Amino acid sequence: MSVATKYELKPGVATREAFGRALAEVARENPNVVGCDADLSKSTMMTYFAKEFPTRFFECGIAEANMVAIGAGLAMAGKIPFVSSFSCFVMNKGFEQLRTDVAYPNVNLKVVGTHSGISIGEDGPSQMSIEDLALAGALPGFTVISPADEVATRAAVRWATDHFGGVFIRTGRAKVPVIYAADAKIEIGKANLLLPGTDVTLVAHGMMVAECIRAAEALDGEGISARVLDFHTIKPLDEAALAQAARETGALVVAEEHLVDCGLGVRVAQAVARHAPAPIEFIGVETYAESGTPEGVPIKYGLTSAHIVAAAKKAIARKSK
Repeated sequence: MSVATKYELKPGVATREAFGRALAEVARENPNVVGCDADLSKSTMMTYFAKEFPTRFFECGIAEANMVAIGAGLAMAGKIPFVSSFSCFVMNKGFEQLRTDVAYPNVNLKVVGTHSGISIGEDGPSQMSIEDLALAGALPGFTVISPADEVATRAAVRWATDHFGGVFIRTGRAKVPVIYAADAKIEIGKANLLLPGTDVTLVAHGMMVAECIRAAEALDGEGISARVLDFHTIKPLDEAALAQAARETGALVVAEEHLVDCGLGVRVAQAVARHAPAPIEFIGVETYAESGTPEGVPIKYGLTSAHIVAAAKKAIARKSK
């Protein structure tokens, strides 16, 4: 049975832009908030914080591992440090320090990765981060968040400021639609139901949430009712929402701008297997992408609503087998 799906997607800013503005906002309220950047503040948008709070901003240069260690030291001194760089740099180059200096001693460090995924444009594969969620999720005690729009990003930054412990927030370079109202309730650790549905559940995070909304509307036109869940929190995972979705719709599609082998999809599969086994299809990246426009690269690598529609039909067809 089809359920009418109406969800207006309005133009919005990039989640990296929302991060920069949100960090300045929380810093005005909390003098313990400090920032560290690796010579990319104009790209990570930490420049907003740096201009307003120059004595609380630490430029660490092109030395991401050192930046993470400095951030850990500031946290141990009682500050609330946000360290930021491109996701591929802060997670890949800084992983040993994140493991040893942050996760192991349970240090109160906030890590923000920008330019995540493959939609960064012509910068090329060396700066595309398709492993960051896997690396962050492998750190015990870390909360891992991938917001879909500016409202969710602002909520994530505010939550991270108040939360004690390691946090990774994944943001992107390209502008994304506004999905949430300014006063929307976004609870870290709880998935958000964006659209109801009875035939299949579309699960996503980050930029792929908007694509799932578009896919649900296309499916509705064919008489297929698709539920859409925004899993902005990758860790801890809302297993209750997944179990309910699997039982009520009987099929799922996980869509993400990340490696299929070790992203949200793997965590979803683990949860569904534990609670309510159901067929699952996966939309994501399986190789390093080529350089190209922010619009063209996702199309080439199958990160579109059309691909989600096809995957949904495939998952539904498997229900009877």
